[in-house]
Amino acid sequence: MSREPVRKLKRTGQKRTDQKRAGQKRTGMAPPPEMLLLAGGETPIRWQRSRQARRVSLRIDPRAGTVVVTLPPRITREAGLALLHAHSGWISGKLAALPGHVVFDAEAMVSLSGVPHVIRHHPQARRGVWVEAGEIRVSGDHAFLQRRVLDFLRGEARDVLGALARGIAEASVATGAALRPRRLAIKDTSSRWGSCSSDGVVMFSWRLVMAPPEIQHYVVAHELAHLRHLDHGANFWALVAALTPHRQRAEAWLRLHGAALLRMG
Repeated sequence: MSREPVRKLKRTGQKRTDQKRAGQKRTGMAPPPEMLLLAGGETPIRWQRSRQARRVSLRIDPRAGTVVVTLPPRITREAGLALLHAHSGWISGKLAALPGHVVFDAEAMVSLSGVPHVIRHHPQARRGVWVEAGEIRVSGDHAFLQRRVLDFLRGEARDVLGALARGIAEASVATGAALRPRRLAIKDTSSRWGSCSSDGVVMFSWRLVMAPPEIQHYVVAHELAHLRHLDHGANFWALVAALTPHRQRAEAWLRLHGAALLRMG
């Protein structure tokens, strides 16, 4: 059998897929996960292509509660399916171990800098969102409560992490580094707590506002150190150690509790 028709079919199928993805991007909607029957039961799977990937890989997306399969450009889905079935026990265990999803609603518990607060709804108040007596108090219609809490936490993250960044940047002068980020961005990410671009833009996940202060301090110091060293070499880690004493505790805390932060909201 000639292989040419097969290649044409693949290209046609890829074109339809690309058109579908383009439509999803225009509407701002993420495609729903594909449900596959593995040894542990029905499992939500997301597929992605990566030009940088050298091999098929699997990871758990704690925020969405899905398995992400990354395929190099010329590797077929069959290779991904084989890996999924080979590691189905690991997958089911990881998904089962995910913390429960916490919705920002009345009576839910949310931490601010590591201190638990309960969300209270005050529909007749006219104060927006404010913190008082161990509570995050939200006024207005219940239909807007979740969005208002999220907006409040994002704003708190910008204030708290921004103040930390300014303080660490000032302290960095004594180390000879003089770290000055060009811009600070607060985003909602699924696989990283922060990043630093080569043009000096430093990004942090808003979810860090729920972590204890020493965890926040380490992540901010880590990303600011990348302003001087974009790699993770010995000089980078020496600078991190000069900026913050919290590396070991913070890395251990994020391994243990990071998934819970991603399941909030």
